[in-house]
Amino acid sequence: MEPPAPPGPSAAQTTPATAFPKLEILPKSSFASHHFLRPAKRINDGPDVAHFLTSEAYRDIGVFVLQLNHALVPRNKTPSSTTAPQISAAGRAAAAASTQFFPLNAPRRDPQAVLRLRELLDRVEGIIDEAPPDPGPRRFGNVSFRRWHEMLEARAEELLSEFLPEEVVQGFGQERGDEAGPLDELKAYFLGGFGSSQRLDYGTGHELSFLAFLGCLWKLGGFVEGEEDGERVNGEIERSIVLGVIEPYLKVIRRLILTYTLEPAGSHGVWGLDDHAFLPYVFGSAQLARPITDPEPTPLEGSAPGAPRPGDVVKADAVTRHREANMYFSAIGFINDVKKGPFWEHSPILFDVSGIKNGWGKINKGMIKMFNAEVLSKFPVVQHFTFGSLFSWDADPDAAAPITSVHMANQPVAAAATAAAAAKTSSGTGAGVGTAAPWAQATRMPGGPALSGGPGVPYSQGPWSGGGSAGPSMPRGGPPDTGPAPPTEFPKGVPGRASNQFTVTKAPWAKD
Repeated sequence: MEPPAPPGPSAAQTTPATAFPKLEILPKSSFASHHFLRPAKRINDGPDVAHFLTSEAYRDIGVFVLQLNHALVPRNKTPSSTTAPQISAAGRAAAAASTQFFPLNAPRRDPQAVLRLRELLDRVEGIIDEAPPDPGPRRFGNVSFRRWHEMLEARAEELLSEFLPEEVVQGFGQERGDEAGPLDELKAYFLGGFGSSQRLDYGTGHELSFLAFLGCLWKLGGFVEGEEDGERVNGEIERSIVLGVIEPYLKVIRRLILTYTLEPAGSHGVWGLDDHAFLPYVFGSAQLARPITDPEPTPLEGSAPGAPRPGDVVKADAVTRHREANMYFSAIGFINDVKKGPFWEHSPILFDVSGIKNGWGKINKGMIKMFNAEVLSKFPVVQHFTFGSLFSWDADPDAAAPITSVHMANQPVAAAATAAAAAKTSSGTGAGVGTAAPWAQATRMPGGPALSGGPGVPYSQGPWSGGGSAGPSMPRGGPPDTGPAPPTEFPKGVPGRASNQFTVTKAPWAKD
């Protein structure tokens, strides 16, 4: 892909229409010759994250996330060049009427593969009733979760064989007597998506594993129903995957968290976006972004006509009203279910994001960059991700080398590698530059709009500008609608410090 022109204020409107890239599907002609591998842990030290950021797995995860994200953006029912907000109520109503939205609670024509996956999730959730929580007093991590996980692991192969397409789980390389087959790779990512029975926790690394499970199914042709004969419109399969599988999966996870009081894994505590999940904020913001006309790229700013305002996330009644239709508000609703007190106090990052003036498109852009920085680029999150043949540890020949940065230099390093890593860091350049990600740097992401600025979201910025900060600052705007008035500033501390954090990440937008 040729590098695009530098992004400008109207980049979302001026980018040429191109076919949006999708995660590859293995051709049927290669099924017999494909060599599957049992997924194995590869990220053992902080420097291994740098290799991961140049791997084929990292590239494929990025492409899959952007592919699903683009499908959730509202569509113009009739071509329109108007992007400015409508002034009058009549104008807003007319614009909304000409926009196709993709809410959670709208009727969908889900393919059989998606319907079967929902049945699979129902069966998984049913195991909770067979492993009631231990009555003993515990703040985090009920030991009965280990029993639940053992039961799931014992039944996983049978469940996957029952609910996944037969052509996906049978026959690949089996005639050669290979050590591993597709079911081995699918099972590893599937089980990895339901928390750790050892640590009694759940976090964004487990969410990433379930995303990889769906990516494996995509690569194996598990979602091709209706595409070959042109029955389905562009993006319809992807929308079914997000709304019909990922959201139900998140509901199962939320019940697991509440039932077994699972500890957040790899959490920044109050300085994190969310204790457990990230994807609903990516896809939920896409659901409310400025409408596009295919094959227009994902918008960088603007909101859909009639969409709730970003500031509505701090209003409990608005969250209740929208949580059944939108993934972002659904995730906020779960936070409200489990946390008490003012929203700005227990979720300061989400509170700051709610003050963005450039709409849900701007939020979506930032969430994608933050997903790259806070999930894919963090050792505590990706250290447990495993690599097989479908999400490969092999280097992507087209990947740019990660730039040595403060963000990367602060990954944990084993004692044997400390001296070498320190020498490399001291002689490196670009200490203020973010991770050079193939799909989230100051160039165009695969099939997506050009993004600029450092990775992620600035902690406690007024407008979400991406600029640097000397640390936590006063909350955006005035007091929220409910609860006591906010303090003049947040207590001074170390953002990102938590009991299960190896070190504090110093990103360009959060340096001293």
